[in-house]
Amino acid sequence: MLGMRAPQPVGTQFSADTTGAHIPAEATGYQWYPLDQQLNADVRTIEQASDYVLEWVEQHESHYASVALVGFSQGMAVATSMVRHRPGKFAALVGLSGYAVESDSPYFKDDELKATELPVFYGRDQEDPIIPQPFVDYTYEWIRAYTDGIKVLYAGAGHGVSALEIRHVGEFIDVKVLGHAPRIRAEKVADAADNAGVSEQESAD
Repeated sequence: MLGMRAPQPVGTQFSADTTGAHIPAEATGYQWYPLDQQLNADVRTIEQASDYVLEWVEQHESHYASVALVGFSQGMAVATSMVRHRPGKFAALVGLSGYAVESDSPYFKDDELKATELPVFYGRDQEDPIIPQPFVDYTYEWIRAYTDGIKVLYAGAGHGVSALEIRHVGEFIDVKVLGHAPRIRAEKVADAADNAGVSEQESAD
């Protein structure tokens, strides 16, 4: 497994002529793209972050049979943008305590993505204090419409990742990427809107 940190110090703001996501500087915290106080962002900066990671993936992917993406918070927004921009390139997507970006930008090729039936795992706490509910609602809609997705809720995780969630992610990767027999039990995102108050916290061992 390979990983990378976000490419710019927290608080970095982009000018109109900024052409890339990477801002080389030391910081105590990093971001994938600038946000305002309501967590809104210029979609162009998200596309630049997506392109930045895509370039990195293409430098390393020849060593692996396939590539699956895992993104937390802003990282999920970037990961979902990558699979939307390059349908068919990735084996699966795991999104944790984050969201998909609502945009009609031509960068996002959702109709092409739909045909690939991309496996998606969306894990979060229903009481996440950071991600706005409209972002979550759109993410449910996007997963339901364009992917083969499941969502699992983890009470008490907050804006974080629980140990049980990590276990479930491992099971998801085992099944959807490695082809092992399934053990996970989770709700299809297609039913999420009607069961928003239910937390799925146990795996089916």
